[in-house]
Amino acid sequence: MTTERREPANTADERTMLEGWLDYHRQTLAWKCEGLSDAQLRTASVEPSELTLMGLVRHMADVERSWFRRVLADEDAGPIHYSDEDPDGEFHLTVADTWDEASATWEAEIEAARRIAARFGLDDITEGKHRRTGERYNLRWIYTHMIEEYARHNGHADLIRERVDGAIGD
Repeated sequence: MTTERREPANTADERTMLEGWLDYHRQTLAWKCEGLSDAQLRTASVEPSELTLMGLVRHMADVERSWFRRVLADEDAGPIHYSDEDPDGEFHLTVADTWDEASATWEAEIEAARRIAARFGLDDITEGKHRRTGERYNLRWIYTHMIEEYARHNGHADLIRERVDGAIGD
């Protein structure tokens, strides 16, 4: 499978632009993971870091869930890969963790995020609150934050991918 990335149209309306850039960055992370084995997806960038491509995908599954299901829609959806006892659990891979599971979970959270966001306008305030700050947000802020979150982690993914097999690209 070859991941196709598409930038949003230069003249798109605001919502289409925000959703387009978010999807572009989601596609970029998928592209950075494409064609690698489970072992390669578990390869850390540099010691002592535990940062791996599979860990980034697991992290983004939890980020999608947190912002769209928990904050935006106020769903009672607990964390997937982390806990109070292991707040960085998404990066602590075990032998039982697989790419198939990580990828399927991430894709399911993206689909849930799209479904939920479709019910809200850009200026609509979240039904839930941020679990640590208690703050509410509008959907525009969440989209902008998610674009930033993916863009930052895609920079990490660039470096990890180059370390794994030498592949480079924007």
